[in-house]
Amino acid sequence: MNRQIRAALAGTAVLTLAACAKKEQPPTDTTAAMATPATEPAPTVTLADFAGRWNMVTRPESGTDTAVTKVVMVGTADTTGWLMELPSGVKVPHHVTFAGDSVVVKSEPYSSMRRKGKQVWTEGVYRLQDGKMVGTTTAHYMKSGADSVLRLTTEGTKQ
Repeated sequence: MNRQIRAALAGTAVLTLAACAKKEQPPTDTTAAMATPATEPAPTVTLADFAGRWNMVTRPESGTDTAVTKVVMVGTADTTGWLMELPSGVKVPHHVTFAGDSVVVKSEPYSSMRRKGKQVWTEGVYRLQDGKMVGTTTAHYMKSGADSVLRLTTEGTKQ
């Protein structure tokens, strides 16, 4: 009987060790984990998407001046021929560059509609969002001292 008890204890020990033994994990396939999930490519925006006549409205970002300024921005499918039409009929040429999904514009100097008797030039960065041209405009007032820059938000709808 001694042999039977020893055999039973030995069998129990073997089963206990087998149950507690650390299982070997197969090597992990890291190439699948490192691969980026398939996503749709972002739609490509071109200057042609900005071409046309846009009714633009600008508002100061902050301060007590809350008046809006309205102009028409005329865009083309390339970097030439862009201009801003003021309500007075004056057409202000713009220099244009295109970067990523944004158009960057810089005007020639013109008489300010916001500050009578002042010359101003503007620069803006716009992108398309929900069918509108949106972005920021910075007005640089010439010979205006410390109050020479005004930041505005801009939104345009296509005519």
